[in-house]
Amino acid sequence: MKKFKIVELFSGIGSQARALENVGIKIDVQATCEWDIHAFIAYDAMHKGTNILDEVAQMPKEEVFNELKNYTLSNNGKEPMTIKTLHSYSEEVLKRILTAIKRTNNLVDISKITAKKMPKKTDLLTYSFPCQDLSNVGAFHGYNKGIDKDSGSRSSLLWQVGRILTEMKSSNKKLPRYLVMENVPTLLSKRHKDNFNLWLDELKELGYISKYVRVNARNYGIPQNRPRLLMLSVYVNDNVLLQTKVNNFFEKWGNNEEYIVDQFHKSKFFKNIAIKDLIRVTNDKKSPLWFEALECTPNDTPSRRKIWDKNPKIVDSDGCITKENHIRTITTKQDRHPNSGNIYIDTNFEGRGKFRYLTPRECLLFMGFEDSDYEKLQKNNPLQRKNSRLFPRDKIIRMAGNSIPVKMLEGFFYQLYELEKIING
Repeated sequence: MKKFKIVELFSGIGSQARALENVGIKIDVQATCEWDIHAFIAYDAMHKGTNILDEVAQMPKEEVFNELKNYTLSNNGKEPMTIKTLHSYSEEVLKRILTAIKRTNNLVDISKITAKKMPKKTDLLTYSFPCQDLSNVGAFHGYNKGIDKDSGSRSSLLWQVGRILTEMKSSNKKLPRYLVMENVPTLLSKRHKDNFNLWLDELKELGYISKYVRVNARNYGIPQNRPRLLMLSVYVNDNVLLQTKVNNFFEKWGNNEEYIVDQFHKSKFFKNIAIKDLIRVTNDKKSPLWFEALECTPNDTPSRRKIWDKNPKIVDSDGCITKENHIRTITTKQDRHPNSGNIYIDTNFEGRGKFRYLTPRECLLFMGFEDSDYEKLQKNNPLQRKNSRLFPRDKIIRMAGNSIPVKMLEGFFYQLYELEKIING
């Protein structure tokens, strides 16, 4: 298969790019789009490099700041960062922000992307727009505007994707051959289904045939229960023969993920990973893993004991690893109830509890990333302010919780092998 030219909107820490590479598809990432500085610096470190670009390294701090203040940046992924907050960052952090933008060709703010800024040719465009206003967890915290147009919700940024594609078509710019969407299954709920159908109609008007399917990460070799909705859209325009071929291809999928799972399991890329392969338990007091575990061991308080009592035991007090085949969904927080599960540990420190929750490293591993990815973040973890690191524990856990299971995407992207043969005759 030829090298795929891809664009990642809402790119996060790059699950899409990693999954494509893992199934042997060579890629040329032409552009990304992410405004959360922690996520896109992590993307750069994990996929591109941990050094600061020479051209940026030679710039004085004020020059870097003046360039960055032209972007709409966020330090929490929820709202824009103020100029005052941006100016408070250390010189090294500012240079890492600018380096990451340049090296990943980060377009940053999706609302400011025009057809002119889009690459001339794109084989695959991915868009995993924010799910906070769609998910049950988000609704619990008051995010309930859904994807209503002009609602101002983060999830309504979906319509920016349609705007960009429409502008591209109007300006006779070649549309991406494939679009891949990832989000939560509640898109199909009564509250959101009408909006989702409007989105499908918009894609059809643009010339795409789309097929969505409910999937679960645990069926692709990663031991995490994480239900999701994936959709593949193929550009056919008015080519009747191609329309027929693509429709026949999608008919094989049926109404669930069984066909996709079966094909991936038969491939050379499938590997079943067990929980024991991903937890990092050690008694070596000099090991970095021990210090990571200590950082995730809460104080012994009544509220923390309830976290141990009310959540699954990944490793129980007898040292036995759970017999379950998967853990709960990795969310953006672990020091809470409910969480993904807990691991017994006796640190012998007075006032500390007898358990810990998943470490940032383990959260990344359960999302399909590698130990080396976590270590790259630590190599790229300067002080952003006095006594405050760029990637503290909770930031990495949040980035993992907002990400997409890599192996689940591998199974989905594996379908491109057959689809490419169909489209190329």
